[in-house]
Amino acid sequence: SRFNWDLIANMPSRRPSQAGIQSALTGSLWTIVLVAVFIVPVGVAAAVYLEEYADNTTRFNRMIELNIQNLAAVPSIIYGILALGVIARGFLGFGESILTGAIALGLLVLPVVIISGREAIRAVPGSIRAGSLALGASKWQTTWRMVLPNALPGMATGTILALSRAIGEAAPLILLGGLSYITFNPEGVFSSFTVLPIQIFNWVSRPQAAFKANAAAGILVLLALLLTMNAVAVVLRDRAQRK
Repeated sequence: SRFNWDLIANMPSRRPSQAGIQSALTGSLWTIVLVAVFIVPVGVAAAVYLEEYADNTTRFNRMIELNIQNLAAVPSIIYGILALGVIARGFLGFGESILTGAIALGLLVLPVVIISGREAIRAVPGSIRAGSLALGASKWQTTWRMVLPNALPGMATGTILALSRAIGEAAPLILLGGLSYITFNPEGVFSSFTVLPIQIFNWVSRPQAAFKANAAAGILVLLALLLTMNAVAVVLRDRAQRK
């Protein structure tokens, strides 16, 4: 019954009939945009290095690959503890802000982006590389103009799926100071924040049945965001494959 425009347009309130998710939705969008800005260049660069340039016989590169595979299975709360000790209260001193939460979520999903990027690069036929090199292109020109365009569908799919996971995480953000009751939208990367999973968790925890209806409506909004992001991944992949 609360799945309507008022839910999106209103700020949180102590009255269930007037409570909305505007600040939580805005905080989620801020967070996901910052996560994308962080993981796309870092993840693509790491995938290209490990797949095209790294010498797998060296101990350093083998250690990097082992750590990436292990980090993909680390619980999300560990990333929250790391971000709290190093980014929020450590030498970076970013505080309990959107930027800190975005970095924590970025570290959480970065292994997924790197692994999916490597698989996409590995799927590019070797004949494309050989033909480019035979025509006089350098290693970097071959990678930039031939390998990456062909690997783009898989990379885009992996990145958007990683962002879909990040938008549903709540545990590390609760640890990093994600508030459950904010009646204003973030104004910058160092603002206090809340996100949709935290707002939903807050409503579910309340005893009133009306707040549980609000939580159900918030879950529908979150599911709509996830389905939209996955649909974008499918469209980008199909367009790139046709091109």
